[in-house]
Amino acid sequence: MPVTSERLARFATLAGLSVTTANAQQVIDHFTGLRRGRLIILTIAVPLACLTGDPFYLVLGWCAVSVFRDLRLPARGSRPHDDTDIYRRAWLLGSGASVVACGYLLIDKGATPARLAHAAIVIIVAAAVPLAARNLTAEPAPEASDDTALTVSTIRRWSTRTLYLAGTAIVLSGALLTPWQPPQRELPEYSMPKTFPKHTAEFTTVDEYKEPTCPWIDEMDDPCRSWLVNGEPFPQAAPYVIRKGGAPRRAPFARSPGKKAVVYLDRHDRRMVYQDTNGVRHLTGVLADTEVPTPTFAGQNRYVALTRDGARITDTRTWTTVSIPGARRVHDLNESGIVVTTASKVLVLDHWGRARMNLPLRKIRDDAPEDTYYLRPDGKRFVAIRGREMNVETFDPETGRRLSDVTPTFPGDDFIDIGLGWSKKGPFLVRGYESERVYYLELATGRLWRRDR
Repeated sequence: MPVTSERLARFATLAGLSVTTANAQQVIDHFTGLRRGRLIILTIAVPLACLTGDPFYLVLGWCAVSVFRDLRLPARGSRPHDDTDIYRRAWLLGSGASVVACGYLLIDKGATPARLAHAAIVIIVAAAVPLAARNLTAEPAPEASDDTALTVSTIRRWSTRTLYLAGTAIVLSGALLTPWQPPQRELPEYSMPKTFPKHTAEFTTVDEYKEPTCPWIDEMDDPCRSWLVNGEPFPQAAPYVIRKGGAPRRAPFARSPGKKAVVYLDRHDRRMVYQDTNGVRHLTGVLADTEVPTPTFAGQNRYVALTRDGARITDTRTWTTVSIPGARRVHDLNESGIVVTTASKVLVLDHWGRARMNLPLRKIRDDAPEDTYYLRPDGKRFVAIRGREMNVETFDPETGRRLSDVTPTFPGDDFIDIGLGWSKKGPFLVRGYESERVYYLELATGRLWRRDR
């Protein structure tokens, strides 16, 4: 850590000392040791300041060597230098201001780890400075004729002034400097949202319904923030649910096949609700947005299935419910039983949730149509339409035995789209994909014929 001749000349001018060949080495050793200690502390303080975003540690790294270099215990009796009195007063004023500022921040702003670390360092420095000052002023003043003793005295006075200035800088920065915080985004100007109407919209039949289309809009009662039933806002149905990550998702809303009932999430009390011309009936208790199930109608208008980590099926005539643990989807439901799929099986259940028949669930590629399942109203036949192969399998639910496996041949290039269940006349109904025509299907032979209009 070389000390240049310019640095020696500047010290001599400021301290009023004549630098000679006899005392130059003492001055050089003093500043070399000071620089070496400062460099060592800064190698620790700079990374610490970068990691914490706290500039206080830079001040501490630069000034700490001037405070702790001459600290020895026990401190000897002192005789203050007259020309350091102003620096001592500055130190006392700075210490008092720092104590007041630190106490105020801890009481008013709270004891964060950064503030506690600052306060601890300020206390340590406040105790160290007087001890170091006593050591620096302990030696009797040397005779003016002794060149070496005069140099030692000058360096001590210089170090005392530096000690007070460094200690003042540390305690004040410990109270005033705070860790850097990333700038917060400016929030948009807040305006009180408009409230939703409290009345309940009514209907006779739901001829059409449309989903909400603007999850982020500010106007809370804008029509695009509501479900529309028959072209009018349906204010009691929640438009969106908030789930972890991503934009709001549309809240569940389902219309019955007969268009005379709907199931939705209530906007105000967050319960799943069934509504028809007779009024409103709650299907669940209060739900968090992460617990909202998916509703589906089954058995025409009679049954409502709520599916999420299991299924809960409600009979809208008797309002009895049955729970099916593990069910992920309800495929069919009528007076004779329930058809659901779990993670690994297709189950045919009775209305008490007891299994009558099960099949392994096939793994289907994402681009292939899903398999669909149907149970005859009398419960004596079970049909599986295989979406990938376009064939129809028929089973006996009582024994689980497969009775037939046919592939219907449609006119032209048409092929099977979906099954429509059993007709009132008895045969099974299917619909063509291209023509959308409905056909009767003979399950035993695969023969198709057009349905009478």
